[in-house]
Amino acid sequence: MDYIVVLLAFLTFLSTLIGGTFAIKLKRYLPYFFAFAAGSLVAVAFFDLFPEVLSISATLNIPIRDLLVALVASYLFYNLLERFFLTHHFHEHGQEEKGHIMGPIAASSLVIHSFLDGVAIGVSFQANPALGIIVALAVIFHDFNDGINTVTVMFRNRHKDRNASIFLLLDAIAPIIGVLATFAVSIPETYLAFILAVFVGEFIYLGASSILRETFEHTYWKMMIPMVAAVVLIFVLTSII
Repeated sequence: MDYIVVLLAFLTFLSTLIGGTFAIKLKRYLPYFFAFAAGSLVAVAFFDLFPEVLSISATLNIPIRDLLVALVASYLFYNLLERFFLTHHFHEHGQEEKGHIMGPIAASSLVIHSFLDGVAIGVSFQANPALGIIVALAVIFHDFNDGINTVTVMFRNRHKDRNASIFLLLDAIAPIIGVLATFAVSIPETYLAFILAVFVGEFIYLGASSILRETFEHTYWKMMIPMVAAVVLIFVLTSII
């Protein structure tokens, strides 16, 4: 059965790579990718990560208030972090420097999230092979969006194709490493709940505050179409699990 798990993990690699490459090659449509990424990040936070946080909280009797504190603290941290660096990264003419540090920070979080997607596949297969296949298929489709999101947050922060491609490759490899990690190590669910809560806060900030701003100068209804499409897509994918 192990070879099937690894094969599915490899498909997540291809899915992520295809999604990110799609975003890189079609940069002229970048505002639409920004809108899509904004919708998908918020949807992932509420339809995927937060329900898992609530489930772990109920199972282990972790006070939900503690997890909400981690969530809000994460949101405020990334808000202050970006504002601090934005304040200190302007040239004389008020233009933001290329290669803003928030790009790698956000992309790294998406890489960790993809790693946890791989962990989810491995753990699901250990519990029930049929469930593992369903989870893996959902992750494969979901990681297409992750590839787009990873490239988008890098472009949003003025990084070049090369840097975006590096993080795209890391994001594509992460689920495979996550699956392989479940063969040897397991993450305590208590820690996992707080890690996921931090991701919820960050993804809400990235989607609803940071990336969304890039769509404000474009036609409202044109931006709403990919945003709503992303929300619906994530809702459907998370409903499959």
